[in-house]
Amino acid sequence: MDCDISVIILTYNEEMHIERCIQSVKGFAKQIFVVDSHSSDATVAIAKRLGAEVYQNKWTNHAVQVNWALDNLPIGTRWILRIDADEYVMPELAGEICQRLPGVEENVNGVYLTRKVFFLGRWIRHGSYYPIASLRIWKRGHGRCEERWVDEKIRLSDGDTINFREHFVDDNKRSLGWWTEKHNGYATREAIEALNLSFDLFPSNAPKEDFFGTREQRSRWLKNRYAKVPLFLRPFIYFSYRYFFKMGFLDGREGLICHFLQGFWYRFLVDAKIDEIRRAGGNDPAGIRRALLEIYSIQV
Repeated sequence: MDCDISVIILTYNEEMHIERCIQSVKGFAKQIFVVDSHSSDATVAIAKRLGAEVYQNKWTNHAVQVNWALDNLPIGTRWILRIDADEYVMPELAGEICQRLPGVEENVNGVYLTRKVFFLGRWIRHGSYYPIASLRIWKRGHGRCEERWVDEKIRLSDGDTINFREHFVDDNKRSLGWWTEKHNGYATREAIEALNLSFDLFPSNAPKEDFFGTREQRSRWLKNRYAKVPLFLRPFIYFSYRYFFKMGFLDGREGLICHFLQGFWYRFLVDAKIDEIRRAGGNDPAGIRRALLEIYSIQV
């Protein structure tokens, strides 16, 4: 049964995942939009075959693509759901969306959904991976994506939020080689975000930090506390916290790989890139900008 909700899916060479994603929302979505970044595989053909409306837009970053979609797609529903191509909605969540959305209070403009992350085929339940809720459903005209280099989230302009009980799933089927290449790119962008805290390289609309505020404000508070810990020490602390204190070891061999790569290797790589850029650029914003351009061909 169709609900008053549209789905936005961003894609680039997602033929491995796109059918699973679209099939999971077809039963309730009134409109399904795929915003593709000129894929060279069968992504577009599969999406069109399944009835999605496909639009093409050159990739700049995640935030730009989401906001382009909000500004340019012919969205005709009251609600919007954003989901990644390697994610899918569980049937229980599909039912909850249709049952609960029509009856939410008028002041509610956003809905938090809880994600289950699978890694190498295993549900990662520990190490702070579950439960994690993110704002994925919002009323049209009341939310936009943060303009940031990494970890971009939907922010509401007004109104309250509620939580739904059921889950969506993040389960990427690609190889570890693909994962490490992807996170190498993430590490560069996260290093830029970290340097911006010290050098004000560009304006940011990230939420203000507040441990007692919204989830996003609390997350920002924690990230800023993490940023004050010395480089190269903090990956050890973070991994130990996740793997031992938050019992990531209970996730078995797959969990060890996941928590080590994401909780230590990735965080260490971010610190190494920050150190590389600062050694090349010194303590001057102009020098940091020059180093980013020379090392990574990135202009900020």
